[in-house]
Amino acid sequence: MRNQGGWLRSFSVLGLAFLYLPIAVLMVFSLNASRLSATWQGVSWQWYEMLWRDEALRTATGNSLLVAGISTVIVLLLGVPAAMGLERIRSRWRGFLEPIFLLPLVIPEVMMGVALLMLFVVLQMPLSLATVMIGHAAFNLPVAIVIIRARLQKLDPRLLEAAYDLGATPWQGFRRITLPLLFPALLGAMLLTFTISLDDFIVTFFVAGPGATTLPLKVYSMIKSGVSPEINALSAVLVMASMGLVGLSLLFQRR
Repeated sequence: MRNQGGWLRSFSVLGLAFLYLPIAVLMVFSLNASRLSATWQGVSWQWYEMLWRDEALRTATGNSLLVAGISTVIVLLLGVPAAMGLERIRSRWRGFLEPIFLLPLVIPEVMMGVALLMLFVVLQMPLSLATVMIGHAAFNLPVAIVIIRARLQKLDPRLLEAAYDLGATPWQGFRRITLPLLFPALLGAMLLTFTISLDDFIVTFFVAGPGATTLPLKVYSMIKSGVSPEINALSAVLVMASMGLVGLSLLFQRR
């Protein structure tokens, strides 16, 4: 058993190294004073300073934050009633509707992007930041539903029944009982969907129009001319922000 535990720990360390070693290398070289990534010339913060002064990058960052924020609000407004509806309907209909709601989780992002693009073309809707927000809300909605439903399944239904017995209306029961108990799940869903939206490239690539460049699209356009330390610095900032938001999401869900 001891040997087995040692092997398992070794494989766990190897797995973590496989996942995080490239990220560590990226962060180290984002501090490289040399413009050539293959040559180390000491530690420097100049590439982060260049990021701060880059007007195009600031615009792309603002677009990404705007898209992620508004799409997250849309997801929460649609996800809460959808999750509650799935929990309250009959099991026969639930078995039919659950795969439909969760289908975007398993559809390849390329297909999702093409499908959304065709939808906007049929609707004659010009590609802009609005179409990017709709696209991000579409693939993030199942994520929020899964998280919120997991919390709903743990709620004690007797709390609502007691509130109704004491004269509470359905809206009062939702506002004073269900919503406060759902708050950790809502925060977790909000942070996770915000992170996914902030990092998305494939769907954004299909549904973004002129002037709707987000940060991942900007990184892609910069890489075409070669990987520079400035891209390493930008990628390091994105990785740290994403890891921080995901960590907060997991923390709130546990609570």
